[in-house]
Amino acid sequence: MGWRWPLILSVLAVVAGLYLSGTFSEPPTPPPLGDGWWGRGDREKAPKADESIRQFSVSINNDTINDLKARLRNTRHFEGLEGTKFHYGVRPEYMQTVVKYWLNKYDFKAQEKYFNKYNHYRTNIEGLDIHFVHVKPTLKPGQKSKPLLMSHGWPGSFYEFYKILPLLTDPVNNGGTAEDIFEVICPSIPGFGYSEASHKTGMGALAVARIFGKLMSRLGHNRYYVQGGDWGSAITTFMGLLLPEHVKGLHVNMVGNSNPPMAQMIIGSYFPSLFLPAEDHHKVWPAIPMFFDMLLESGYFHLQATKPDTIGHSLTDSPVGLAAYILEKFSTATNKTWRDLEDGGLNDGWQIDDLLNNIMVYWMNGNMASAMRFYKENVGLFVDDINKCQIKVPSGVADFPCELPNLPEKWTRYRYINLLQYNTMARGGHFAALEEPQLLAEDIRIFVRKVETLPK
Repeated sequence: MGWRWPLILSVLAVVAGLYLSGTFSEPPTPPPLGDGWWGRGDREKAPKADESIRQFSVSINNDTINDLKARLRNTRHFEGLEGTKFHYGVRPEYMQTVVKYWLNKYDFKAQEKYFNKYNHYRTNIEGLDIHFVHVKPTLKPGQKSKPLLMSHGWPGSFYEFYKILPLLTDPVNNGGTAEDIFEVICPSIPGFGYSEASHKTGMGALAVARIFGKLMSRLGHNRYYVQGGDWGSAITTFMGLLLPEHVKGLHVNMVGNSNPPMAQMIIGSYFPSLFLPAEDHHKVWPAIPMFFDMLLESGYFHLQATKPDTIGHSLTDSPVGLAAYILEKFSTATNKTWRDLEDGGLNDGWQIDDLLNNIMVYWMNGNMASAMRFYKENVGLFVDDINKCQIKVPSGVADFPCELPNLPEKWTRYRYINLLQYNTMARGGHFAALEEPQLLAEDIRIFVRKVETLPK
């Protein structure tokens, strides 16, 4: 009798896991592509939109600089607790060093020039001016580039891609081959960066996927690749779902909108080898400590998914509050062990100008509140049947070890049924394009080479 109950429980666990993962049911049909209007007032009464593509330059003018510096000088700092490091959030003592650098050493005009290293454009789609960075490579006669849309998340921005852009658009001089050359489009999500915020409720990842698809069409691209992390992963995944005839390949560095099979999560805590190979156990088990760690790091999510405008007032008005809110994520989302360091790992893990440039994108546009609303508009997606829709376009995943969460390859395949590539990266966390551009670029290149060899 001693061996029967473990065997019975094991069989029941497998059957329950397969049932709850949807193995015995047909996946839902993708929703229609639809259309939308996010501008002010009624679409029928609105003036005809200017759908031209308009170039502009990022400007950090003297009025912006003087106002920011006055606010920084008038910051009311407070004293931190002894020995807490980053476990209570960003240490006040560390923020004082950031303020000092921002005031005295951050070169606003040099960074303005760097922002304009790449061309910026806007075009009106569904009632909103959509911003995007567009980098066209220099091509030799007969050479063709591959169009690639890259989508950021929160609290990132288009600036996340500044380090990876030269690797993708000038591969010969950056570790690639002439066949690895891309034309890259990096749009800002509506309400982020220089994209206009929605004036209506309901602007979620599905709507943005449709808008980004229209952007690529307006740029003359019928077939293209898409890549994203964080919300960008959800957006590009939905592009693959809604626009499979246009998305040639989908690459993500976070699998965050695919619900893990909960029965396997729970039962696997006791019988992990029933569900996953040994090398993947650490990604999801032990489940209870991982759950509490997720709870510890997701307070911002609950706040932004319920009452984003409330905290939006303070983050729009205070540059130090804005910076601390963003910097805390660049610490723990890059490596959660950095909570044990006095500076949250930020001094050694990041260049301070890169951190401040990303913060400046939010500050200059005053759009942290509209960016945080994206959580409220999308929170329903996590329990929606759309997450059970199968992604059939060729897909690739770069799984960075310090990402949260890490979905094992086997579970990733439940949704991404045409997964050509799943690579566990050597190092790196949530902001992969900015932290580890070489690793991410090479993974994209390898994936695209595989797609290009598929039968037409």
